[in-house]
Amino acid sequence: MIKNKSAQMKIQQMAFMLIAVTLFFALVGMVILVIYMSSLGESSDLLEQEKAMRLATKIANSPEFACGGSFGEKTNCVDFDKVLILKESVDKYKEFWRVDNIMILKIFPPENFEVECNAGNYDECGQLKLMEGNIGLSYSNYVTLCRKASNAGELYDKCEIARILVDPRESEDE
Repeated sequence: MIKNKSAQMKIQQMAFMLIAVTLFFALVGMVILVIYMSSLGESSDLLEQEKAMRLATKIANSPEFACGGSFGEKTNCVDFDKVLILKESVDKYKEFWRVDNIMILKIFPPENFEVECNAGNYDECGQLKLMEGNIGLSYSNYVTLCRKASNAGELYDKCEIARILVDPRESEDE
């Protein structure tokens, strides 16, 4: 009789241990799942930011913006002369680029950041707003902003550091 009680006690201990181990692994699995799901949300946000930054680079390297061979072989080079002319007819490109807002900000040299660029204040401006749509989360990328300038009748290339800011359009069909 005593051996039966001892065996029953060992069986009950084993059953409780199996239940405890199962609950432990279930809790560990749930914690891992929560951590994975939170990192999935963060990586989704990072992918969205990277997509918008690539869009800014794509726009900067498009033929409407790019320097081409005018200033040597440069990547992420924006021809300021082209962009000023493009500003007059930028409405035609709204559906092509699928953005709500495009702005170019001169970074260096620091001069008149708040002054809007136009044909009259070509040298003393700091920002050029191409599209002024819904301003939301702007994503940017650094570009070289180049233009032709003259000094004592001699033409030279004047390049400055700038940022191109893009507000991607929120659409359901992407």
